Order: sequence, then C-alpha cells, then structure tokens
Amino acid sequence: SRSSFTLISDMSLTQVSSNKCAGGFQKVFEHDSTELKCKMKFAVFLPPKAETDKCPVMYWLSGLTCTEQNFITKAGSQLAAAEHGIIIVAPDTSPRGCNIEGEDESWDFGTGAGFYVDATEDPWKTNYRMYSYVTEELPKLINANFPTDPDRMSVCGHSMGGHGALICALKNPGKYKAVSAFAPICNPMQCPWGQKAFSGYLGSDRSTWEVYDATVLAGSYSGPQLDILIDQGRDDQFLSASQLLPDNLIAVCSENKIPVVFRLQPGYDHSYFFIYSFINDHIKHHAKYLNA
Repeated sequence: SRSSFTLISDMSLTQVSSNKCAGGFQKVFEHDSTELKCKMKFAVFLPPKAETDKCPVMYWLSGLTCTEQNFITKAGSQLAAAEHGIIIVAPDTSPRGCNIEGEDESWDFGTGAGFYVDATEDPWKTNYRMYSYVTEELPKLINANFPTDPDRMSVCGHSMGGHGALICALKNPGKYKAVSAFAPICNPMQCPWGQKAFSGYLGSDRSTWEVYDATVLAGSYSGPQLDILIDQGRDDQFLSASQLLPDNLIAVCSENKIPVVFRLQPGYDHSYFFIYSFINDHIKHHAKYLNA
C-alpha cells in the first residue's frame, strides 16, 4: 500500500466555487487524481463548527449520470449538516475526459457510471478505479486539507451510489461508523444495470463480481454492528423494473443478523424530490453514530 506521505505532492486542490450556505460554506474543488489518472471535482460542505473544531465526515455517493453538483443543489442537506456539525463530501461518479473509446455511448456505463468498482478489464482498468478513489484516495485528500476527525466517517448514497455506500461499509468493517442509502441497487449481479456494468468493468467471470455486490457481501459480513437505514420510494420506476432488488438484501441481512431499517415510502419516485424529503432523517442517523 502506498503511504499517504508519498501522495502529499499530489494533494494540491484548486477551489472551483465557494458559497456561504446554512452558516457554513458549500465549496467545490478540483484535483489531479492518482487513482483515476484525470482531473476530478468533488463538493465539500463545511458546517459552521468546522471553523473551530474537527468534524466528522459523511461521504455521499451519487447515482447514474450525476456529477458532484446534483446532491449539493437538489438534496437540501446543508441545514441538517450544519446543525449536527458534519462535513459532507460528494465526489463525482466516474473519471472524466479519459478519451476511452465508448465511454460516452450509454448513460448507464462509462462516463457518469463508474459503479464504485475497480475495473480489471481493458480499456477501463487504468482509470475506472472509483472504489479505491472513494475509500482510499479521497479520504486521505480530505483529511489532509480539511478540519476532519479521520476516525469518524460514514457513507451514504443514492441508487448506483447507494450500492456504492453499502459495499464500502460492508467491505471495510469498522471503517465507516454509519451507512444509509436511498433506493440502492442492492443486488447488482441480478439486475440489468449491474450485469452490464460488471461485465464491462470486471469481465465475464461472475465470481469476480461478488466482491462488489451488497447482498453477497452481507451474507459473509462479520464486523462491528452496522445499522443500515434504507429509504425506497414505492412508486420508483426502477423498483418495479427489478433494478434495485431490496428484498434480496433484506433477506440476507436478517439471516446474518445485520440490523436494517427499510422504509418503503408511498408515492415517492427515484428522483431528488424523494431524497430531499428524507435527507434530514439520514443525516440524523449518521449523526447518532458520528457524534457518539
């Protein structure tokens, strides 16, 4: 493993934007990523508390087609984050501008669709390393540049990013103090989105897919207790299209005694209107563990 010290020279950040918000600041930065071999943007909300104290960090992982912008402009997370003294970091969803043939051909693979895996197949494996980016490189970068408490981090996400949040927590027992998700892709090996992405990034040997499937990972999880909160809109078109498959994950979690609060919310769809409606509950869930 590369020591964090060798990366310091690559840790320079360029501020892209800064807006006063909820008493703190909503900022966007750009940096040269060593994992993804391209320039990457991420958003960071600094609550008022960050001016005087070290704060815990909640990582937000967005869904298909999103950039770092969707969450910070549509979710309405800043007031609750300010109230609970939590820094929120929202990275982009894939490498950008790598000039890989086919990267912009479809909305659910390539650009905007990194699926939070480390690709092993050509031509993706050089740049498409979103798993290592969000679990290793980005936290090191954040902890080196912002007033964080490195021992208090959590992860949350939506759809493809809900899948990302769940696998980050399940693959790294104890690293994340809390995890939650909105309409996550719970069993990617069994749904069209996941099968397309995993075939492309990881190849045809399905046994290599298991390490990135939350339902499979939950079956063998044996770390510290993880309380999972999942909100799912009942009128989500992707739920009815069998892309999300939450029942498969819930069944495995109950077998393996992993506590899950699963809330099926009547009338809600897959959009940011749904996330906006329940984001405060999720931040409160994270605060309970981050500020314990």
